[in-house]
Amino acid sequence: MGRSAYTLGVALFAGIGTFLFGFDTGIATTTIAHPSWIQYMHNPSNGLTGSVVSVYIAGEALGALTQTLIGDRLGRIRFMQFMCCVVTIGTIIQTAANGMGMFLAGRALAGYAVGGLVGTVPIYLSEISAPRERGLIGGISGCGIAFGTMASNWVGMACSYAPFGPLQWRLPLAIQIPWGVVLFAGLATFMPKSPRQLVRGRQIEEARRAFLRIRHDLHLHEAQEEFALMRKQIEFEEGEVKSYAEIFKLFRHRALASIAVQTMTSLTGVNVIQYYQTILYKSLGISSTEILALAGVYGTIAFTANTITTRWLTDNWGRRPMLLTGMAGIIVVEIYAAVMQLEFADSSNNVGKGFAILGIYLFVVAYYGMLNSTTWLYGAEILPMPLRSKVMGLAAASHFIVNVAITEAGPSAFANIQQNYYYVFVGCTLFFLVIAYFYFPETRHKTLEEIAASFGDKVVTITEKEVNAEQSVFEDKGMSEHVEDSTKGP
Repeated sequence: MGRSAYTLGVALFAGIGTFLFGFDTGIATTTIAHPSWIQYMHNPSNGLTGSVVSVYIAGEALGALTQTLIGDRLGRIRFMQFMCCVVTIGTIIQTAANGMGMFLAGRALAGYAVGGLVGTVPIYLSEISAPRERGLIGGISGCGIAFGTMASNWVGMACSYAPFGPLQWRLPLAIQIPWGVVLFAGLATFMPKSPRQLVRGRQIEEARRAFLRIRHDLHLHEAQEEFALMRKQIEFEEGEVKSYAEIFKLFRHRALASIAVQTMTSLTGVNVIQYYQTILYKSLGISSTEILALAGVYGTIAFTANTITTRWLTDNWGRRPMLLTGMAGIIVVEIYAAVMQLEFADSSNNVGKGFAILGIYLFVVAYYGMLNSTTWLYGAEILPMPLRSKVMGLAAASHFIVNVAITEAGPSAFANIQQNYYYVFVGCTLFFLVIAYFYFPETRHKTLEEIAASFGDKVVTITEKEVNAEQSVFEDKGMSEHVEDSTKGP
């Protein structure tokens, strides 16, 4: 229990990184809608207002690509600390902005930081969690996104009741400022380094100690065996990869699956629905106050569904059933939502409009309950160690780049083809459902090193001699007693 509580505490702290992603993404929706912000920024054009979103997403893509370039060089902890510094600067600039240029600069910096964090947090959590609870620990990265979304919706609504003026939009932005500092402090003090990252950096002694710090659940022989296998598999894979070209030659299936699962999340239409749900509510004749409340309910349902499934389904049911069920559910729900909006958007039937709004809420249950609980973790855990940060950065960048395209098209699409925009996402989700059915294997309860076999890649074997060699090291370093004491009952 002590070990689980410690690892869970570390995971919740790391989740601040993805919370910032969810909050800063969501708060822009209410910020640019405040008349006080519009007046302060001298009535910016539609194009300039739209750049608040597009500049931010472009920053996210650059942050993800930075992870690809320097994430391994800095290591998980230092890279996240670097991004904590950047996000703090970005949120301060947004909050203190005295004009549109300064505001956009803050948005770009904050986007850059959370783009790096959102791809690194699930990697870090997958590398410090035990196989049987990796769905819970790694899934907290998705819960952080959902919690940030929920918080931004309710904060935006609450601040709409503040007296007219800059406080209405500065206060929600200011709420973000402390969290980068808090996460930095945790990373600098009690949060452990990834033992797998340490093995890759040839810091074997420190890797053993970090491994035992997070895996007190193992008996001595189990710890020796799992660490020996982890070390040998990482060293084997490290020797296999010499260049980027070899990524798709040797580990093509895993690399493409990781990129596909992140691209798929964008093409479900989740960001379009989230950013432009206010337009959808307006099309149904909902008042401004009710729209803010409905957006808050949207975020609350997202977080609740995400938390429930992360806690009880991801490790027990498995990643593959959740991915397939989530995509199938989204297809059905988006068809339902399109039909309901077609029937009731221009009617005076309030009951029918209620059923149309239900479609949006059913979507959020399917997406956050099934996909957001799984996709960020799955994209990280299926990758071999030498490629994990590099390919995860590319996968996150693909997620953001696709988002730029479909989000920018959102207002025009809803104006011209209206609810038929849903069918674009239905077709894309159906395509990825077929891909996932044939090419996404199950990963639950397997170590990160054992997952290689599920994709047809080689998993090294260890001999009793190698396990005994680890045992002698444990004994020489005084680690054996530490492991055994941690497994004794009361």
